[in-house]
Amino acid sequence: MIMTTTPTIEGHPIQEYKGIVSGEVIIGANVWKDFKASLTDFFGGRSGTYEKVLVDAKDRALDELRKRAEAVGANAVVGIDLDYETVGQTNSMLMVMCSGTAVCI
Repeated sequence: MIMTTTPTIEGHPIQEYKGIVSGEVIIGANVWKDFKASLTDFFGGRSGTYEKVLVDAKDRALDELRKRAEAVGANAVVGIDLDYETVGQTNSMLMVMCSGTAVCI
């Protein structure tokens, strides 16, 4: 399935619009990850621990988006938008939400 942030797919005219689809994931960072990230924050540098959590959450949200597009009979998703938010009382959880338009090309 072609999934893109652009509104069209070059060389593939949209034949039918199936509607808006979305994928959402809420993932928590555990105490060990928080501790490792705090060391990175103190000493400087990139936090590979949190970067891995971000990539995993994004991949899961896009997978949910793809499954929902397939469920409505689409073979592509255009205009994908990704949003990241922290949630929870202590902002210790990450929410990744993506949405786009399911289409047939």
